[in-house]
Amino acid sequence: MAIVLGSNRYGKAETRLVRVTRDGGTHRLKDVNVSISLSGAMRDVHLTGDNSAVLPTDTQKNTVFAFAKKHGIAAIEDFGLLLARHFVASQPAITHARVEIHEYGWRRIGGGHSFVRDGGEVRTALVHGDAEAETVVSGLADLVVLNSTGSEFHGFARDEYTTLEPADDRVLATAVTARWRHRDTNAAWDASYAAARDALLKAFAETHSLSLQQTLYQMGRRVLEGRHGICEIRLSLPNKHHFLVDLEPFGLKNDNEVYFAADRPYGLIEGTVRTDDAPDAPSAWN
Repeated sequence: MAIVLGSNRYGKAETRLVRVTRDGGTHRLKDVNVSISLSGAMRDVHLTGDNSAVLPTDTQKNTVFAFAKKHGIAAIEDFGLLLARHFVASQPAITHARVEIHEYGWRRIGGGHSFVRDGGEVRTALVHGDAEAETVVSGLADLVVLNSTGSEFHGFARDEYTTLEPADDRVLATAVTARWRHRDTNAAWDASYAAARDALLKAFAETHSLSLQQTLYQMGRRVLEGRHGICEIRLSLPNKHHFLVDLEPFGLKNDNEVYFAADRPYGLIEGTVRTDDAPDAPSAWN
């Protein structure tokens, strides 16, 4: 029996960076979290401890800061591509770079230099790059949405352990995590993100839901119909359950007005929606 080294990668995770761009008295903020993973000819470092092919993770962190100064940060997809291309091109031993970036939003309040942290979703970007191909996956996390009506759930399978009662009018709430794959790296990233986010919200609001699975598909479908440059979207929707509170012991009728918002356990609905001509991208979701 032979023992061999399998796939491997290394890098610097979660470099937190705030870039302030000053345009006179008006400032702009980019608040990001950058994680880098590199792979390639790394056999010797694992088997013999030879570090000659290893670019230190501390160097990767420093590169993030230096590039933020030299190039600025516009769309996080572009910044990820810039970093990935740099590491693959500059290091002979590196054949593949993975760069994941999360962006935290800030809104300006009064004047030009005061901000409040946006309590909404986190924007995400995942870039893979090597000498042969590049892929970009954009997305968001923690986009919390709720429909106070327009949702049903009935006709489901039952067994001896089923206690859930059918519902023809329920609260439907979730915290959307969505990631969508682009056909190529020539995209207007900010406009594409805004359009995809808007499509997700409109589909959630406009779908009379018979299940969260149905809503998931309609959300994914709406994004793909509106943006030809996006060929695949993956969604993760935790069902943030809201249960009617029994008010009869207090002599009160609860006509779909008072709910207990349970945080766990919760249903987790996940799925992929894609176009039938989506190109293969084996590393895109890695």
